[in-house]
Amino acid sequence: MTDLPSAADILARVADTIDTRRPDRGGDPAASYVAKLLAKGPDSFLKKIGEEATELVMAAKDGVPDRIVGETADLWFHCLVMLAHYNLRPEDVLAELARREGLSGLEEKARRPAD
Repeated sequence: MTDLPSAADILARVADTIDTRRPDRGGDPAASYVAKLLAKGPDSFLKKIGEEATELVMAAKDGVPDRIVGETADLWFHCLVMLAHYNLRPEDVLAELARREGLSGLEEKARRPAD
């Protein structure tokens, strides 16, 4: 049996790669999809997040496991691009999930500040 890297390690490595593609760190929009998305600004990657979320919903409605996994990966990837834009890391999201672990969803929502 092979040792698989942890999910946190995989997310961190993908985030590290995305960071190297940032235009402000030398990423070339002509040569990198990530650099192109980031160079265009938030509307570009936020639109992709919306598209990928919709595709994931449709895959889930169809119930095809391989499509669900693939669309989830696409959504997570574009969310990692968004996090990089805002100088955030997947570790920040994982820490928030860890903070919420064991809380009732209703209890957690009630603790959030009102909009």
